Amino acid sequence: MVLSLLLAGAASAQGIIDVHSHIITPEYVSALEREGRLMDEGFPLPGYDVQTHLKWMDEAGIATSVLTLAAPQPTSADVVRKANEAAAQIKKSHPGRFLFCAALPLPDVDAAIREATYTLDTLGADGIKLATNVGGQYLGAPELDTLFAVLHERKAVVILHPHRPEPVNREVMAQTPLAMQEYLSETTRAVANMISRNVLARYRDVKVVVPHCGAYLPLAVPRMKSLTPVMQANKLVGDIDWEANLGALYYDLAGAHSPEVIRMMLTITTPEHLLYGSDYPYVAPEVLTQSLQRMKHYLTTEPDLAPFRKMILYKNAHQLFN
Repeated sequence: MVLSLLLAGAASAQGIIDVHSHIITPEYVSALEREGRLMDEGFPLPGYDVQTHLKWMDEAGIATSVLTLAAPQPTSADVVRKANEAAAQIKKSHPGRFLFCAALPLPDVDAAIREATYTLDTLGADGIKLATNVGGQYLGAPELDTLFAVLHERKAVVILHPHRPEPVNREVMAQTPLAMQEYLSETTRAVANMISRNVLARYRDVKVVVPHCGAYLPLAVPRMKSLTPVMQANKLVGDIDWEANLGALYYDLAGAHSPEVIRMMLTITTPEHLLYGSDYPYVAPEVLTQSLQRMKHYLTTEPDLAPFRKMILYKNAHQLFN
């Protein structure tokens, strides 16, 4: 009830809801430093503090931001727990300004289920953040079905985020940084894995937010559909419930959004499933503000997209997290 009232207040004030922002705690950074993994993703972690985040939100007109733990995934369940508790405290200290989706200590599925249960039932997490893979354990893997069953029971929102592919060709990663291309491949790979095993059709009450304008899914989904009969004839895949799988997917517009990108995304989804996302603090605040202003402009001036302006900026997120 409290969450509903807070989000309703944000929506009535037409404040934007940002579904893609990251928390980076000192304990998390220290743990990665001890493990020698600060540059695992090929890019330095930005600094983060709540007051600076709030300052940008106020300047940009962001009513509420959804926090998720950044990449890479720490190996310690204790570090994951402390990051979740820090996010919960931020939410509590700033009512209405923050939601959070809890990280899980995968690849240990039993520990992940315990953390999901604790964070959703006790800490008041608003959803779960899942990496595309942790140590080579990719979303869609059969061993994760028990976790998805728990998330299904709780009607959980899941926010995906790409992590370094595993195994990784380090020479290729050094030449073309992950964020420039492989993150899109990684996201597409994880979602395709889930679709091919009907994960989202079998656990229909789980809603999944795909980052970065849907990655390559607008191109991949038609290809997957066209090749499914061939793969089924060769007994490589089973039946795929396309409607149920795609219906569970939402998409944030963090990154290289544009009218053309949104139109392409609408070939595989509906306007009700598009969400604003910033990727704070990985991009300079002034750049994020300019990007948001550009989005507001084309969502006002493009006749075919203008009816979806309020939906994308806050209404869809309000409905999803309500």
